[in-house]
Parts: sequence; structure tokens; C-alpha cells
Amino acid sequence: MLDVIIVFAFIIYSIGSGFRAKAKASENLEEYFLAGRTISGWKAGFSMAATQYAADTPLLVTGLIATGGIFMLWRLWIYGLAFLMMGFILGRAWRRAMVLTDAELTEIRYSGKGVLALRSLKAIYYGTVINCTVMAMVLVAATRISETFLYWHLWLPNGVYNTILGWIQALGINLSSGATHLDPMVATTNNVISILVIVAFTALYSTTGGLRSVIATDVVQFSIAMIATLIYAIVAVSRAGGLDNMIDKMVSLYGAARTSEILSFSPSGWDMLWPFLILIGLQWFFQMNSDGTGYLAQRTMACRTDRGARSAGFIFTVAQVLIRSLFWLPIGVALLVIYPFEASAVGKETFVSSREILFATGIKELLPVGIKGLMLTGLLAALASTIDTHLTWGASYWSNDIYLRLINKTLLKRKPSSHELVIVARLSNILILAIALTIMANLGSIQTAWYITLLFGAGTGSVLILRWFWERINLYSELAAMAASLIIAPIILFTVDAEWLKLLLMSASSTAIVLIVTWLTPDTDKDVLDRFYQRVNPPGLWRKTAARLGMDVQSPGREFRQGAYLVLTTAATIYLLLVGIGKLMLPDPLGSSVAAWIYVLLGLASIPLWWKKVFA
Repeated sequence: MLDVIIVFAFIIYSIGSGFRAKAKASENLEEYFLAGRTISGWKAGFSMAATQYAADTPLLVTGLIATGGIFMLWRLWIYGLAFLMMGFILGRAWRRAMVLTDAELTEIRYSGKGVLALRSLKAIYYGTVINCTVMAMVLVAATRISETFLYWHLWLPNGVYNTILGWIQALGINLSSGATHLDPMVATTNNVISILVIVAFTALYSTTGGLRSVIATDVVQFSIAMIATLIYAIVAVSRAGGLDNMIDKMVSLYGAARTSEILSFSPSGWDMLWPFLILIGLQWFFQMNSDGTGYLAQRTMACRTDRGARSAGFIFTVAQVLIRSLFWLPIGVALLVIYPFEASAVGKETFVSSREILFATGIKELLPVGIKGLMLTGLLAALASTIDTHLTWGASYWSNDIYLRLINKTLLKRKPSSHELVIVARLSNILILAIALTIMANLGSIQTAWYITLLFGAGTGSVLILRWFWERINLYSELAAMAASLIIAPIILFTVDAEWLKLLLMSASSTAIVLIVTWLTPDTDKDVLDRFYQRVNPPGLWRKTAARLGMDVQSPGREFRQGAYLVLTTAATIYLLLVGIGKLMLPDPLGSSVAAWIYVLLGLASIPLWWKKVFA
């Protein structure tokens, strides 16, 4: 009963926050999608972290540790470089652009007849294709969690439940994850009901209160999730025998060599080192959110000040990469001890999904009453946070870029009222949800979907960064990047096996195409570049534009170097502390603790390099 009370308390709070923010959100699109640009930096950072927590991420982490060991998590941690770059180099630029969506940026950055077409294409590509695929991944994770805890076949009247079951059988839907021993159709029906209830609850407060209600619930969600995850880690490690005994048990289960591989923060053997370095070296830069494009930019643009935008990126990275990971690492390792696997099972088709679901299984079987409710609330909140963010993000494209700019201003030559636009924004959520649910029904493991999105995103990553740093990038550069992504990615996906080689080929080919197209096509109109420079003051290679305007030609380069310094020094602190503390908690059975202490001391020693500059 206590677990149920905790869950319902969060639901009531979330719905209440939506209705409290309804009046302001209904005024116009800026109030609805950017909270009137009044958000403080720490709230924006917490909101980003809450969205990135997601319901699928802890399951993904659990699966990655089981399949490849801790070093596989660098595939997630390396994004910290992009997050810090967004905060220290691009955060101020996003704010000063004064746009509602990243798609709108194309019309203040580029010139040419195809600008509106690019803006519309990006709105559909990011707002629907990418956005709905990511939402589908989250919903797949939601079914694996809900199937473990929500037994609607026992709670609903037989007549009501059997009617829904009949509809599911008639449609031929199968959303069973195999996490329970229920009949697949019963499990599917339970999952369908759970998903509909969760998305209805999330849509209720997010569509009502807009970004204000989303951020209000995000702050509470992240706080609950972190407290609950810390308690989960303590309980799981205790059930596995404590930190010291847990490692000994791993050795007895998997052998010292295999345990050392699992607990290592780096790959074992030269044959794995170079693929690993290529992956993490490219992945943070060549990805669909490399410059913060999407909901991260949305949070940045909603900040009250430039300083708030900068601190949001830093707070987000610390919470996301350092704090959250140090809570998840002991859970993932403890689950290997509590729920061991046979070496022969690795590589089988169902192995990844079976290990992913153990994060939810552990909550059900290991946590006591009250703590279980807190953790369930944290996961529900994480799911709701991710869904509400993607709903708000996707709806911003459809209402601002498609309905307002394309349909009304261009085709119908009319100016819709603010009230009408907010209604369209709210209705857009239904369309986005429907598409995401359709994609969800056809996804396999979370890892598989994640790898596919990485590959498609790699094609556009370089141009998203270069458009801020280099004045020569033009309209055709972005069009070429999107075309390369859509054409080359499927070919690589079906012809290349190695993950590192896929990413390398996609990154290299798309960047080469972007550079060639950029040099062969006309420059952006000088008046457009001048207005963009005066409005945004972008960092990097903008000497010609600055000189044309009679401004300091050294300023863009100097701003870039200062931001890059903060990115590198803060990243060094975060990663050194992550590895050092992680190694102290989970010591290598074949190594010593000396290296771990060196990492920790170096991490602490690097703090003075950036502290005053960040918090000045």
C-alpha cells in the first residue's frame, strides 16, 4: 500500500504542476515551449539530466555491463564532451539566436530558395523520425518494467480485461518481453494498458502546462530517481555480499580473468583498443545532437541568462556522467552476482534483452516495501520525463515550423492567433505519440535501436557543429549531410558488421561530402551572415564577417579557445574522478588500488584549473 501511495503522490504532483502552468503556457508558443525564457540554469541542467535518465537507460547500462563490461559504458560517458561544449561554447549562442526550435535556426543562418524547405525537412526529420524512434526505445523499456509490476489481468474486471484482450488478439500485436511467465497475449495486453495509462498521464500535464510543467516535474523526478537509485545500489550490493565479497563472488562465478575484463574501464587487448578509441573518439562529435540540437538546445534557449545556459550544461554533465554513473555501476555489477549467467549464453539473440530486464527484476525482488515504491516512482518519473520532453520537443516543430511557418505564412498567407498555435501544439502530441507507438511495436532490444540511431545521426553531426564555428558552411552543406545520412547509413548498416567501422565510414563519408559540397556551392549571402553574427556572436572561424562589420576579428577565435579550455579541464576532472572512484568501489581482482587513487588525486588537483572561470 505504501508503494502505491508514493506513486500516486507523484502523479498528483505532476498533474497539478501542469494545471498551475496552464494559464501562462496558453499565452503563446514562447511561453508554451520555452517557459518565457525564464528558467534558471540549475533547473535547466536538472531537467536535461532527468530526461537523459530515461526508463531505458538503466536497462541499457545493465545490458552493456553484462555483454562487454564496464568499459562499454564509455559509449555513453563520452557524450559528456558534447554536453560541456554545448554549455561552455554554444550555450550562449543558442540563447542569443532567439529562435523557438533548432529548425528555425536555418532561416537566420542561411540564404537561398531552399532555406524554408530545409527548415521543414529538419522539422519532420528530427521532430518525427528521430524523435519518435527515441520515444519508441523508451516505450520498449517501459513495457519491460511495467510487465514486471503491473498485473492488469488481476486488477481489472474480467469483462473489461477480456474485451481488451480480444482487441489485442484481433490486431495481432505482440509486446511481450518474456520478463514474466505470463501468456504472451496476456503480457501484451498488460503492456498495452500500462503504456496507454502512462502516456495519457504524461500527456495530460505536459500538453497542459508546456515546458514549465515539464521542468517542474523534471526537478522532482531527478531528485527522486537519484535518491531511489542510491538506495537500490546499497541494497543490491548488500545482497551481493558487500563491495569486497561481491568481487570475490564474481571471481568464483566467472573466474578472475573474466571478472577483471568486466570490471575494467578500458578494453583488454590491442585488438579491441583501436576500435574502442575510434568509437569513443568519433561518437561524441558525429551524432545527431552534437551541438545540443533538440531538447537540450530547447532547455538552453529557455534559460534566463547566458550564465544560466553555461551552468546548465555543466550541471547536466556532472549529474549525468559522474553522479548517475557511480550509482549505476555497483547495481550493474551486483546483478551479475545475484543473477549469474552461463558463458555459453553470451551472444545469443535473447541474451541482451534478458540481461536488460534484470534491472527491473532486481527492483521487484530485492527492494523492501516503501523503497520499492520510491524506485518505481523514480522509473515512472524518468519515463514520464523523457516522454514529456519528446512530446514538447516534437510538438514545437509541428506547430512552429510546419503549421505556422510553412502552412500559414507561406501557403495560406495568414497569421494564426497565439491561442490557435497553442491548440495545434497540444494536438501535435497525439500525432507524435501514435507514430512512436507504431515504431515501438517493431523494435527488438534497446541496444539494437540505439546503435541504429547512432549510425543515422553520425551523418549529420559534423555539419551541426561546423555551422556555428565556420562561416563558409551554407544551406547546401546541411542538405548534403542529411542526404548522406539517409542514403549511406542503410547501405553501411546492411553491408558492414563491425560497429566501429560503421561509425568510421559514416562519419568520414558524410564529412567529406559536406566539405566538397560546401566548397562547390555559393557562399551564404553576406547580409544574412552579418545579421547572424551581430545577433549571435558565434565562436570560431568568423574573421571575414567580423572584419566586414568593423569588429574585433580576434574575438570569435578567442571565445572558442576559452570555451575549449573549460571543456577540456572540466572533462578531465569528471572523467578522472569517475574512473578513480569507480575503481575504488569495484577493484580489479588482478590489479592494485594505486592507479585508482592516482586518478582521484589527479581529478581533485584539476579542479582549480576551471573552478573560478566556471563560477565567476
